[in-house]
Amino acid sequence: MADMNSSVIVVLLLIAGCISSLYFRQYGLIYSAFPGFAVACVLLLARRLRASNGLPNRNVCVLVLGDIGRSPRMQYHAISLSKHGYNVSFVGFLGTKPHQDVLGNERIKIIPISELKGLTAGPKILRYVTKVILQSLQLFYVLVKIDAPSYVLKQNPPGLPGIAVTWLVCLLRGSKFIIDWHNYGYTIMALTHREKHLIVRVAKWYEKFFGVFSHHNLCVTHAMKEDLQRNWSIKATTLYDKPPLMFKEASLETRHSLFMKMRDLYSPFKSPDETHSEGVERTAFTERDGGTVTLTDGRPALLLSSTSWTEDEDFSILLKALEEYEGFVEDGATLPSLVCVITGKGPQKEYYKALIDKLQLKHVQFCTPWLEAEDYPILLGSADLGVCLHKSSSGLDLPMKVVDMFGCCLPVCAIHFQCLHELVKHEENGLIFKDSQELAEQLKTLLSEFPGSEGRLARFRRNLRTNEQLRWDESWDSTVLPLLGSDGS
Repeated sequence: MADMNSSVIVVLLLIAGCISSLYFRQYGLIYSAFPGFAVACVLLLARRLRASNGLPNRNVCVLVLGDIGRSPRMQYHAISLSKHGYNVSFVGFLGTKPHQDVLGNERIKIIPISELKGLTAGPKILRYVTKVILQSLQLFYVLVKIDAPSYVLKQNPPGLPGIAVTWLVCLLRGSKFIIDWHNYGYTIMALTHREKHLIVRVAKWYEKFFGVFSHHNLCVTHAMKEDLQRNWSIKATTLYDKPPLMFKEASLETRHSLFMKMRDLYSPFKSPDETHSEGVERTAFTERDGGTVTLTDGRPALLLSSTSWTEDEDFSILLKALEEYEGFVEDGATLPSLVCVITGKGPQKEYYKALIDKLQLKHVQFCTPWLEAEDYPILLGSADLGVCLHKSSSGLDLPMKVVDMFGCCLPVCAIHFQCLHELVKHEENGLIFKDSQELAEQLKTLLSEFPGSEGRLARFRRNLRTNEQLRWDESWDSTVLPLLGSDGS
């Protein structure tokens, strides 16, 4: 495939050189020689970069044009590669703190790149084009400067401009190009622009045209695998998101330690009993008296949702459902109070926080923290029920947050979309809803026997414990490692 790609690019460059020569001939021999000179430079660069590869090496580049700390799947890729003896150049934006298993790994080197903005004035399309050009130049420079990789594993989306630049660098350096398709970039862009907008149509063409030049492809669902093959003639291997071992049910001791930490930061975690007793630690959910930790009587139920606060998650659905839940309690239903924790960062967070602040609810409290990577699994493992509002822009990807919740044996209420059934089994490990009214009824039913050990909520948790899913390491070793060839064993 690499040899074929080399031939293709050389031919394209020669054709471009011939056409340019004809065009520039009127300006003299110096200008007509320019295209041929450009071709010679590219071929010389390719020769030098390929020579730097030498024998098959143990270097891999993991690339994400996004915040590394908010790209868990790519972090897991990097950790898995390092476990099998690869040296990983992890290229991406430095925003939130990556997991300690990445930061403390001597085989993983983080290569930061900047999120460039392009022009700050002028027509929107011009600003976008200049941003793409600047990102392309930066990315090309970084990828030719790092240790020559045997593979470059790139997250998509975003695809523009990363796919073309990465393909070109792989071509020049003789590296294998792997795309991990999490979704389609053009469908995400269509959430803010109309589907037939020029930028959306260009993005779709771009992903389809350059996507076929990869050596291998991974994707997150069978539905996406079939779509890639049927519509784009791209053959992909399904690698489902799986939770690593850090996602598990939390012990009472671990829960209490986290709740004590959060009690000092967020009022919903404070105990309503403020009386001071020597040697007693209290939170809204737990109590330590001496050396023993217990769950408090009459504690609220801990409802958890995580989000990137983007257009593909409509949190007004959850807010309306909780208003209805409040009504059920006010009408005399025997239901627990709720502490609703919504974790994450994103562009719409302040908008929804303003909506939350306007709610006047007596039996529902809200908390919107950003958690360290080490604390997030503990909170999932301490919650009573998860809620997922992710609606795939393409209908073909699955929410990783639900994968993590299931790793912690946390039952889920999830909003319906096309391929959700590949993950959430209705009435087995959770419930699927279509609107706020249906979600409110599900919350009422599931929490009516809280905190008892019977009922549907308890049954879902038992099912998750019994049918423990495959973990990331096992899934990666059986799916991705064979693609890397015999040198990856």
